[in-house]
Amino acid sequence: MRYISTRGLAPAVPFCDVLLAGLAPDGGLYVPETYPKMTTKELAALRYASYSEVAFKVLSRFIDDIPPADLLAICDKTYTAENFKHSRNGADPKQIVPLTWLWETTSRLGNHGLGILELSNGPTLAFKDLGLQLLGNLFEYVLAKRDETLNVLGATSGDTGSAAEYALRGKKGINVFMLSPEGKMSPFQRAQMYSLLDSNIYNIAVRGMFDDAQDVVKAVSNDAEFKAEFKIGAVNSINLARIIAQVVYYVWGYLRATDRENSCEKPIDFAVPTGNFGNICAGHVAREMGIPIRMLILATNENDVLHEFFRTGVYRPRKAADVSITSSPSMDISKASNFERFIYDLVASDSKRVRELFSSSDGFNLSGDAHFRSLQKRYPMPSHASTHLNRLSMIRTTWEKYCILIDPHTADAMAAASYHFRPNEEVSMIVLETAQPCKFDETILEATRVAPKIPQGLVGIEDLPQRVVVMNPDPGEVKQFIRDHCA
Repeated sequence: MRYISTRGLAPAVPFCDVLLAGLAPDGGLYVPETYPKMTTKELAALRYASYSEVAFKVLSRFIDDIPPADLLAICDKTYTAENFKHSRNGADPKQIVPLTWLWETTSRLGNHGLGILELSNGPTLAFKDLGLQLLGNLFEYVLAKRDETLNVLGATSGDTGSAAEYALRGKKGINVFMLSPEGKMSPFQRAQMYSLLDSNIYNIAVRGMFDDAQDVVKAVSNDAEFKAEFKIGAVNSINLARIIAQVVYYVWGYLRATDRENSCEKPIDFAVPTGNFGNICAGHVAREMGIPIRMLILATNENDVLHEFFRTGVYRPRKAADVSITSSPSMDISKASNFERFIYDLVASDSKRVRELFSSSDGFNLSGDAHFRSLQKRYPMPSHASTHLNRLSMIRTTWEKYCILIDPHTADAMAAASYHFRPNEEVSMIVLETAQPCKFDETILEATRVAPKIPQGLVGIEDLPQRVVVMNPDPGEVKQFIRDHCA
């Protein structure tokens, strides 16, 4: 398996090179030359497999430069009941990613219903753990094999930062420089990151929004000389390894949703909260692999850049000053990094066209393009944008009706699911959970007057000492900080 850049000006490379590089040298994002396929027979053979076994089967389709025995050992090390022990609904922690049905019925076509796939049972209580715990172990393995070091540079709107830092803290040969928007994350999210005092963890709060932090990461990563000298790598979902790891929970979710069917051919829908397009991009890859996904429903908040595109064909990133600060802050994003991977597929792998489309920061208009007109037929991806009142309503309704608390980002997805779910179509709708509600207690209290429970071991985290440096969103300042701290 070889990987190429969406912009077509970088050589094809194997997986381990993609893992350490993050961004392609031409500024594009790495994608497989062709998507590997899984047949319904191969899916059926995984029906009773563990999560780590499913992960190995999926990852081995993409990774052929790590020996299978070593890759299996990495999966087994990553996806353990100890690492993913924070299930709130009484599910067996060995499941890693439990499926909770909110509503289910039986018809002539079998069982179908509305369910939530719990993705936030890891150490930082967010779905990012499923990708980043694996990424940390892959980094450690490859760096040891090559006797190399890595300086990881990332940006976070909330959960990526803590998930990456928890996955990489104390890892030999790895430093982590994580940028976040100053004051824009929840207190719990800030505490998870800034309270880590490990010597290889550096938190930088950027004056501005997430997009400002993300722009700095891209600017530094695009400086080829600096990147090579200081061995800069990425943990954001611009790193394809993150996307591949997230494909696993779509396969797992499909298997759990259809585990009482006689075959692996019945389609299902997923409602996916997404800001940087990474979460739903993994679903797109899963569908391209042959997983029977009918619709991927894109859920976002008041920052509706992606919703606007899927309705109109116009991709119009906002300036930082025009990005709304909302109660689902991890989606307060205007420039969706992973969107380029989807557009590459949408324009039939025309890298020249991709370069043209992304040459301007003002966006582009595909409303009259034949590729966009065929979008819903080729890649069914309806979208939905929610408001704060929508989120409060969904959190309250889910609690009162099902006795389950959901976080505001999952509430965005529940709102989208409620809008698009048609029980009479006899197709299950699976909502992807984003994070545990205790990370957003103010919004949960506003919606339900119920204080969400904090898992054992994380009580009092907001009272711990914190270490963070505040600076302007200036690539030069960040480069100098890296120079000063990785000697």
